[in-house]
Amino acid sequence: MAQLDIVHVSKAFGDAEVLRDINLQISSGEFVVFVGPSGCGKSTLLRIISGLEELSRGEIRLDGQLINGIDPAKRGVAMVFQSYALYPHMTAFDNMGFSLKLARSPKRTIAQKVANAAGILRLEKLLERRPGALSGGQKQRVAIGRAIVREPKVFLFDEPLSNLDAELRVQMRAELTQLHGRLKTTMIYVTHDQVEAMTLADKMVVMNGGVVQQCGRPLEIYDDPDNMFVAGFIGSPRMNFLKAAVIDVAPDNVTVEGPGVGRLTLAFRDFPAGTGQVAIGIRPQRIGLLGAREGAIANRLELSPTLTFAEELGDVTYLHGDLPGGERLVLRTLDGHYSGGRQLTAVADAASILLFDETGRRIRPTI
Repeated sequence: MAQLDIVHVSKAFGDAEVLRDINLQISSGEFVVFVGPSGCGKSTLLRIISGLEELSRGEIRLDGQLINGIDPAKRGVAMVFQSYALYPHMTAFDNMGFSLKLARSPKRTIAQKVANAAGILRLEKLLERRPGALSGGQKQRVAIGRAIVREPKVFLFDEPLSNLDAELRVQMRAELTQLHGRLKTTMIYVTHDQVEAMTLADKMVVMNGGVVQQCGRPLEIYDDPDNMFVAGFIGSPRMNFLKAAVIDVAPDNVTVEGPGVGRLTLAFRDFPAGTGQVAIGIRPQRIGLLGAREGAIANRLELSPTLTFAEELGDVTYLHGDLPGGERLVLRTLDGHYSGGRQLTAVADAASILLFDETGRRIRPTI
């Protein structure tokens, strides 16, 4: 068992508060990913859990035990850094077993644990090589092996794949997922890459400005974001946001109007009174092109962007355009070969539209 509880944790550097009242429960065996833009506090929170950074307020508990004041080496956690942090003069074997050597473990125990980790990570034939003779992915596996031999209760990963090229990152993501499946140990992973977070996480913690914006399973957050930040940050390309004003509210619907969207009535029970301005959120994947022979379709938002740029990726093309009101729109199509300046007619099903109030908070219809 390795349940981690983060209770009312805050951190300030002088007058700058970088973490504000963080409360999280990480269950035993979960793969949890902290994701957010640079400066959101995710790495600081990871360093607080590891003991490399002191918190200003709050508690960190591992299996119910308060570990705030415990030395990092004795907390039962192991950290894998972005920079590998391998000793260049040591072989992969010596790097992986170094912490055990410092702890004065018997040579037989060190050899056994390093061999076990090497088998898990497919490093058996590389144990006698020094870091200079290893590729980036191999160095990262050695760094992970160094953590495995310590048999920690919790693994901590601080953007471990950011130094790798795109193809190797995809490969290492798959390997980390398989590693978690084999070890079944609690893992906490920090990244700014939302694709990486969606791929790896059992539970995703979206952070911004030192605050947890939303926590949950990746697809739940993608489909049901709490606010505009989460809706815009999770998903690639990001969600389209179009401004509109509320012009009529009925018990079962709301009518909005905006320069880019015209007038639109959406099924919406108990729309909050007093809401004047809203943002309409639509994912590019939910917008399609209207064929030349098709007329207007009931209960759909119809849009008329002027194409400015086509992102042709082979299996899919993302079209970037300007709406009459000056707002930008991105939509997806499976066709290619579009030229700039072309007038498009696009539609989105009303059921796929999300609404946000002036503060950026999601407006959800009552059930």
